[in-house]
This record gives sequence, structure tokens and C-alpha cells, in this order.
Amino acid sequence: MRWAAVDWRLLLSTFGVVLVAELGDKTQLSVLLLSAQSRSPLAVFLGAAAALVVDAAAGAAAGGWLGRAVPERLLQLAAGAAFLVLGGGLVVRGLLR
Repeated sequence: MRWAAVDWRLLLSTFGVVLVAELGDKTQLSVLLLSAQSRSPLAVFLGAAAALVVDAAAGAAAGGWLGRAVPERLLQLAAGAAFLVLGGGLVVRGLLR
């Protein structure tokens, strides 16, 4: 990959979306607790950062493959259906409480 070929607007928007999505989630809380328990925040940071890089690389690779193998319209429909199913499940669970 050449740096000149990087879509900087996409890079920054991806950074923003992932940053906001990860705030206060299980990963961040786990890192906070591991760091507090171990008293070695650098080791915890390096381990968490490496795990997130591997996870993001796998997601980007899978997304790149899906983008080539599956028509865009089908991907949009599948993503929309998945969000509806997940959202519906949360609504049902909330109502049953």
C-alpha cells in the first residue's frame, strides 16, 4: 500500500467512529481494570493495542473480501437486517424486564 493512495478523509472518519464506539465499552473497562490490578499500564496498553490492531486487521481484511465477493446492495440489506434483528432483540429484552 502506498501512503499517497490512502484516503485520509476515510482514515480520519474511521478513527472517529471507532474511538467513539470504543469509549466505555467492555474492552476499555477491561483495560482499565487490568491496568489497575497489574500496576503496569504500559504492558496492558501494549497488549491491548496489539490485540486491537489484529482485530481491526481481520475486520478490514474480511470487509475487503466481502466487498469484492458480495454485491454492495446485498451487503447493505444484510447489514440493515442484522441491525434490525439486534435492535429488536434489545427492545424485546427491555420489555420483558
